[in-house]
Formats: sequence, C-alpha cells, structure tokens
Amino acid sequence: MSKARRVLVIDDEPDIRELLEITLGRMGLDTIAAGDCQSARKLLQEEEFDLCLTDLKLPDGDGIELVRAIQGLSYPLPVAVFTAHGNTDTAITAMKAGAYDFVSKPVNLEQLRSLVHSALEVKGKAAKSAKQKGPSFVGESEATKRLKKQIRKLAQSQAPIYISGESGSGKEVVARSIHYQGPRAEGPFIPVNCGAIPAELMESEFFGHKKGAFTGAHQDKIGLFQAADGGTLFLDEVADLPLDMQVKLLRAIQEKAIRPIGAQAEISINVRILSATHKDLQAEVASQRFRSDLFYRINVIEVSVPALRERKEDIAALCDYFLNRIANDIGLDPAALSEKAKQRLHHYHFPGNIRELENILERAFTLCEDDVINEADLFINETPPSTNQPSHQKHALDGRSLDEYLIEIEKEFLLSALEECRWNKTAAAESLGITFRSFRYRLKKLGLEDA
Repeated sequence: MSKARRVLVIDDEPDIRELLEITLGRMGLDTIAAGDCQSARKLLQEEEFDLCLTDLKLPDGDGIELVRAIQGLSYPLPVAVFTAHGNTDTAITAMKAGAYDFVSKPVNLEQLRSLVHSALEVKGKAAKSAKQKGPSFVGESEATKRLKKQIRKLAQSQAPIYISGESGSGKEVVARSIHYQGPRAEGPFIPVNCGAIPAELMESEFFGHKKGAFTGAHQDKIGLFQAADGGTLFLDEVADLPLDMQVKLLRAIQEKAIRPIGAQAEISINVRILSATHKDLQAEVASQRFRSDLFYRINVIEVSVPALRERKEDIAALCDYFLNRIANDIGLDPAALSEKAKQRLHHYHFPGNIRELENILERAFTLCEDDVINEADLFINETPPSTNQPSHQKHALDGRSLDEYLIEIEKEFLLSALEECRWNKTAAAESLGITFRSFRYRLKKLGLEDA
C-alpha cells in the first residue's frame, strides 16, 4: 500500500485549518497544520512534505519570506498561497517569489482540489528524470542554454508568463516547451492569434456561447478557455486585443471562471495563461492601448527570446534541423550546405529570425543541384524589397494576400507544364528548367503530388 502524500497547511485561523484538513483528508492526503511562521519553519526543517499551502498574513512574519525560504529546500516543494479576494498584487508578488499558484479567500473548494491535484503532479514529475516532450529550442549557444534552463524552471510553475521577442524568433516554440515540460503536458495546448479574430466574434471565441444566445447561434459552442481546460492557453499577439476584450479577459484570469454568452452561471476553468507579442507591451500600456492591470496580470514572469543574430552559434544546428525535416517531409535525402553558403548565412543579420532562415532553406532545397546548396541558391538580399507596389499589381491580388496570389500562379505553371508534357513529371521539370526533385517537392507542397 502506497504511503499517503503529506501537505503542510500554514494559517492562523483554526476554522480554515480545520476546513482544509477535512477537504484534503477526503482526497486521501495527510495534513499537518501550523499557525505561524516559526512553527512552519521548524516543521520544514524536521520533515519532508509533498505540498505546502500557506496564508500570506501570519502573526509572526510575512508569508512571502516563507515562500522564498521554501525555494531553498534540498527537495522540490510546490507551495500555493492564500490571498484576499481580488488582491492580485499580492498573488503576483508571491508567484514571482516562487509560489506555484494562489487561492483566493474565501476558499473555493473545487478550485482548491484542482490546484492540489495539479501541484502534486508537479511534485511527482520533478522527482523523476523527465523526458522532454514537444518542441525544443535548437542550439547550444550560451543564450540558448540560458533560455532552456529558464524554460525547465518555469514549466514547474503555474505563474502566467509573458514571452517577448522579435517576429520569427520562436516565441510559440518557447510556449510549447513550457507546456510540454510541465505537469499540464497531457492536457491541451491551445494557441490563438489574438489579432486574427474579428472583434465581433472575440467574446464567443474565447468564452463560447449557448444555443440561441444571438442570431446565428444554432448550437452550443465551447470557447477557447474551455477547450484549454486542464492545459495551457497561449495568447499570441496579445497586444492586438481590443480594450473591451481586455477587461473580460482580465476578469476570467482573476476569477478562474468564464460565462459563455447566454449562460446563466459561470464555469470554473483550470487554465495556465502564456502570452506573447512582438510589440513593446510597456509602450502599449504607456500609450493606453493596453490595460496596465492586464499587463501586470499576464506579465508575472517575463521570458525574453533572443533574436537569431544574438545566437549565431546556433545557425549550423538550425540548418541541419530544418534541412532534415524538409527532406523527411517529402521522402528525399537531405541537402548539405557548401562552405560559402554556410559563411553567407553566418554573416547575414536575419531580420525575420528563425522563420526567415527556415524559408530561405526551404527555397534553397528546391533549387539546389546534386544535394548541395550553394551560396547562389540562398537568394539572400540584404536590401529589403520596396513596399511600393505598382497599381496594376495591387488590383491583380483581388483581395488575396501576396502569398496566396503567388501560390495560385505557381500551381498554374506546374499544371500547365504537366498538361503540355502529357503528365510526364520528368519532362515537365525539364521544360520549366528545374530539377526533378525541385518539381516533385513543389507538387507535394502545393497538394498536387497526385496530379
């Protein structure tokens, strides 16, 4: 029979201690209680626990200092704190000090049980040599090593994290890594681009709606918060949220509950919030385009993702990673970079960061001969192209993005070549002046491999 896990409860109110002892006992946990800092410190020195629940206002000391002291123990001990209802400043201070999560008083027992289950999972996973799941940052530069170390530490917390960095630097990869290395790894990871949701649909997308709540609501819809329940909600480009939605989002995060449009009651949610934007969020707050209270709520801990030019030692490893992945996707041998191509990439400043490197390599892979990518295949132009588009080209897009327009043109060329060559792919590739491998890759990329 396995030994029951032990919880240290620190609170100076006997009624609260009794309520917690009963609740935790029904969950099969052993509880030891302390009424002040001195008693708690003595217990922490003499015994080992699986979880600590502590009030922040104690008769003989500050609970924040107790949280910091727990971080110095020789074994990992998740600690959750009790805060006065709506006192988010105190909760944020506690999580910055190392607290796993917080519970508002009066205590909601359903939320407490959910927190306890999640925190004990953290304890169990920290005791094992965890296998990394999901994506990981590629490279071994000092900047990347620091970032990986930070990700491993933050994965064991529940603190909201704000991920800053330039476009294409890998902010979503960091978010996924935090999720998959933490106790929520088995739960859903739901990414959402806040700038891509129409303003009139935003509340329904985030919180869901009930059938008949408005015209067109023909059935119940689960929102993003419910879809991410038990896991992580990643708010990408959070700076693009309109101000009215920022208010609603703030309340959902603070109360850990949402109300679908048309519903009578709120629904409790257990979601970790990660957010990111390429904008300067503090500047957005200063210009009153982003609410300061929401900024401080989602920015409990900030992770800064370095630009690729700040970790150039990783370029070679990233090239190997992308070229192998591209080749595996279409079942071909990977291409190698010539020395001049390697030098060209190393000295390039990469304004588009890792995303730009991936695009450069994908294009070069389709153009290279004999599985070797030369400098000329990279098509790197140091001077950004002009944004002044001729008027006739503007009209040619017909409301489509440039990428969509170019894809349509490429499809037309490939299909036309195939038709002229009676669907002989080798002959069609020759007629277009490209290699068979490049032709085959383009067909697969455009969903025409069966053509």
